[in-house]
Amino acid sequence: VQLQASGGGLVQAGGSLRLSCEASGRAFSRYCMGWFRQAPGKEREFVGAIDWSGVYTDYADSVKGRFTISRDNAKNTVYLQMNSLKPEDTAVYYCAASTIVSGTSNLQIFYSYWGQGTQVTVSS
Repeated sequence: VQLQASGGGLVQAGGSLRLSCEASGRAFSRYCMGWFRQAPGKEREFVGAIDWSGVYTDYADSVKGRFTISRDNAKNTVYLQMNSLKPEDTAVYYCAASTIVSGTSNLQIFYSYWGQGTQVTVSS
């Protein structure tokens, strides 16, 4: 599986962005998809995840109520809608695919495939 993330950019605090992650390959609908981010000087951290069906989602506490993950299996694409952005959301955002059978995971070890990352910068 190859993943291509896009949609990053520069936005003012309080603004919105929508990230997309398009996957190649036929098995996209079988994967749990996750979003992670890495700010300068910090470790990569979990943002959110969505199960293969799109029914179950999980979010980091820091983004709950502001970020929404969705997926379109017909388009092999997962989305991260980010609203009410804060300067502390500035990071490189990565999408990843996990072959866990059900549910979601916030652990990077369970994600086998990673996209190249897209930069999100939130100005104050």
